[in-house]
Amino acid sequence: MTTRLSPTDLAPEFSLPVAGGGTISSADLSGKRAIVYFYPAASTPGCTTQACDFRDSLASLQGAGFTVVGISPDPVSKLESFVTSEHLTFPLASDEDKSVATAFGAYGEKKLYGKVVTGIIRSTFVIDAEGRIELAQYNVRATGHVAKLRRDLGIDAA
Repeated sequence: MTTRLSPTDLAPEFSLPVAGGGTISSADLSGKRAIVYFYPAASTPGCTTQACDFRDSLASLQGAGFTVVGISPDPVSKLESFVTSEHLTFPLASDEDKSVATAFGAYGEKKLYGKVVTGIIRSTFVIDAEGRIELAQYNVRATGHVAKLRRDLGIDAA
């Protein structure tokens, strides 16, 4: 059974390579509020919908003081293609060994088309400036998730 995070838990520390070069780490997010979301695979229909929703809502999220980071098990080269093709303007990080997803409880058993499989559990975490979980959402739907997240956080669309 995958351990799930709850509000007030410390967010797991991480450092991952990102599309475009360099890395992003939990230390980079220190002192900021962040939205970290996990998605199964770049350039698939649901993940593209979700990433584009974050892209299209980025101004309102940043205006409310949030940094957005997407994490998937894709290699950096695939993430770079995804960023380019979808004009994404926030960091996408590569967690190829799924260790960060596992630490967040975003990797494990899930139902896919009625079958139990092991994989990335589409999940979103809001992390406060002190590095604690404010909100943990597991098994989120790709479509409409960002609008729901904005409502949950009291952020108007921009």
